[in-house]
Amino acid sequence: MNDPAAVALARDILAAKSKSFALAARLLPRAHRDAMAVLYAWCRHADDAIDLSPKGERPAALARLRAELDAVYGGTADTPLLRAFSALVRERHIPRTYPEELLAGMEMDVRGVRYATLADLELYCYRVAGVVGLMACHVLGVSAEGALRHAAHLGIAMQLTNVCRDVEEDLADGRVYLPGELLGAPLATVPAEGSPARVVVQRTVSQLLTLADRYYRSADRGLRALGFGAALGVRVARHVYAAIGAVLRRRACDPFRGRAVVSSARKALLVCSALLLALAELPARLLHRRAVTTPDRVLGFPHDVLPV
Repeated sequence: MNDPAAVALARDILAAKSKSFALAARLLPRAHRDAMAVLYAWCRHADDAIDLSPKGERPAALARLRAELDAVYGGTADTPLLRAFSALVRERHIPRTYPEELLAGMEMDVRGVRYATLADLELYCYRVAGVVGLMACHVLGVSAEGALRHAAHLGIAMQLTNVCRDVEEDLADGRVYLPGELLGAPLATVPAEGSPARVVVQRTVSQLLTLADRYYRSADRGLRALGFGAALGVRVARHVYAAIGAVLRRRACDPFRGRAVVSSARKALLVCSALLLALAELPARLLHRRAVTTPDRVLGFPHDVLPV
């Protein structure tokens, strides 16, 4: 990536759009920091292209994203961000399968897919977030197949956390991600507090947070494949996101009591905790120095990723 203006734009997008990921990115080694900013900026660009478009214009927005991806991989990208992402996929050998899967997840949103089963939701989470973890492995030079699987699990865990946090916001946009097999009945409006329907939503959120915890624990096992700085940055992101689930649990898993956020003080404590854990692992890391290589396997869903 040799366009300083494009990289600066990516840094600005990261800083403006996600405080949690911006915090984690600052802890990454300098060699990876800008590359991760470009990866995040493209993913955010794709997300915003759908979410910020009027519903009737979302199919056209998705078509434009797919045309842009053709340009990215064809070497004809014509905007600073797309050129930076094009350079990134060439330099870090990111398989086209992964960003294509992310756009397939966006298509599920455009089509207004309702999730009948938990397996349906896991597929969605893999597409919109698990593949981001896999692309990050290319950025960070992580090649062990087991580590790739754990990286996909971290993305799935984070997206499950998002689903639980954003139930009310998504409902206002006509989206319901909570699986029908757990809800038992369609969710169309915010249920009255204390009503049987509200209790069912709370129980469903609790079940999804429990599943997210399983994915987070799997992700933890992949951190040993990272260098010290990368593991620190990823661990901070993981713990900040998991803390959102903890906030929801303190609210009896009720997603209709305001947006669950993690305070700055709590984030500072989580950074300190992550640093202590990383330091405790340092002797083992020094004994087992890893070579930075490019993953030579493209993972597919579900057989390469599930079960957790």
